[in-house]
Amino acid sequence: MSRICELTGKGRQVGHNVSHANNKTKRVFLPNLQKVTLMSEKLERSFKFRVSTHGLRSVEHNGGLDNWLLKTNDEKLSERALKVKRELKKAAVAA
Repeated sequence: MSRICELTGKGRQVGHNVSHANNKTKRVFLPNLQKVTLMSEKLERSFKFRVSTHGLRSVEHNGGLDNWLLKTNDEKLSERALKVKRELKKAAVAA
């Protein structure tokens, strides 16, 4: 399973370890991913996602999973998150 946040699309970054002697060696910066269960208020269901801590704070800042999914670009979201977004849109049309 790749190290990519399912809600923000945040992935690994490449950089350098820099020693005291200014020697540079390649290294990888991985996002801090957590397995979380987020509740959808409109669908009255919970969904499990692998989310970075930055993404989790963004979801809470935007008022929950439903608001986050509706505001976010489809390109950033994973397939599972897109499926939930489509369900949200269907529920909004039906209501």
